[in-house]
Amino acid sequence: MTKVSELRELSSDQLDERVSNLDDQVFRLRLQHSMGRTDAANKMQSLRRDRARVKTLLREREMEAARGEPVPITEAD
Repeated sequence: MTKVSELRELSSDQLDERVSNLDDQVFRLRLQHSMGRTDAANKMQSLRRDRARVKTLLREREMEAARGEPVPITEAD
């Protein structure tokens, strides 16, 4: 599981690449799950949550850019 603070440090291009990678991993796990591999379900849940986190950050940045506000950069504690 990826922390949001780590994701905020990445650029939008890197986040887009991460979404693409997570989509691919979820697809592969769905195939494995359909073939009877039981451990794939647990991994799929964490990947889907990571994907949702990344997409949420991308949407936040998109909305801030539309309003003309600078994207805040937060430092990890």
